[in-house]
Amino acid sequence: MADSPSPVPAPAPAPVPAARPPAAGETESGNPFGLPGKPLSKSPFLFGLFGGLGVLTAMALAQAVTNARSVIVLIVVAMFLAVGLNPVVEFLQRRRMSRRWAISLVFGGVIGFFVLFGFAVVPPVVQEVSDFANSVPRLLEELSANPTIKQLDAEFKLLDQLRTYFLSGGVGAALAGGIFGFGAVVFNAFFSGLTLLVLTLYFLGSLATIKEYLLKLVPSTRRERTQAIGDEILTGIGGYVAGSATISATAGVLSYVFLSLAGAQYALAMAFVIALTDLIPLVGATIGAVVVSGIAFLQSVPLGIACVIFFLIYQQVENYVIYPRVMKRSVDITPAVAVIAALFGGTLMGIVGALLAIPVAAAIALILREVVLPRQAQL
Repeated sequence: MADSPSPVPAPAPAPVPAARPPAAGETESGNPFGLPGKPLSKSPFLFGLFGGLGVLTAMALAQAVTNARSVIVLIVVAMFLAVGLNPVVEFLQRRRMSRRWAISLVFGGVIGFFVLFGFAVVPPVVQEVSDFANSVPRLLEELSANPTIKQLDAEFKLLDQLRTYFLSGGVGAALAGGIFGFGAVVFNAFFSGLTLLVLTLYFLGSLATIKEYLLKLVPSTRRERTQAIGDEILTGIGGYVAGSATISATAGVLSYVFLSLAGAQYALAMAFVIALTDLIPLVGATIGAVVVSGIAFLQSVPLGIACVIFFLIYQQVENYVIYPRVMKRSVDITPAVAVIAALFGGTLMGIVGALLAIPVAAAIALILREVVLPRQAQL
């Protein structure tokens, strides 16, 4: 039996050098500047700095949104109108009309409505201002014949001051300033209306593309259900817009017939006022009735009383007969929710918020019913 090889001895460990005393200015760790401190990312100073920068960024974003509020409102209203007009366009498409011609026809009808409104409202306003300017001398003569005014004029020279004011051009300057301010308001309204029409036309023409793009942002497993819910929401918004337009047109036509038969001046202009204010939920019909009745009282007291009686009866018919039948297939929400939504919308965004509140509430109710409640039932 052969001898086994002898084991190779392990190498001796290298001698550990003796620790040298730290040199001058050097710590025991061997680092002349000492041990590193805590990471800066955990520093309270940096935490507060980044927190402050985050707050400033949030405030800047909030300020930017506030400054762009008018633009955001225009975009939201334009999209809302495009969704509301889309069912009419699709109806014309089903009658073998191309989408381009259908959009042109619908848009032409909208522009024609506003042009007719301008021709119906602007001439009476101009005529009333002109009549008031021409009647100023007669009003001064009537005031001078009043005994009370005579006594006050003898003490304070009121009529002389009024005549001096009118003859010196003070009223002209006041009217010029008022006309200038009114012109600025009209110009801003015209520019905003033109922008709204352009945005509505763009959204109406590219609505299918926008829907398709937004669906791509949804996971593919949920895309079909999301599309079905989205189509239902868009259908509800379209039905709400169509129903509101139908109710408004009905109120305007019946008001015009009544005012014409009653012999009211500017019946068409007052009917347009009724039609426009009737679009505002909850209080719109009342506002229109008060305005038109006040104008009627200025023409004659019997006409004003007749207008009050007519609008009281018509509003009951609209609230309990016309509105439920027109809106029963468009917005599926309870009256209490509609009132609360309109109040919140009006508080946040004024008239625009009140107009958008009810369909938005209907969309939220649909999402809760189809998504949130079934998920809660499975827990």
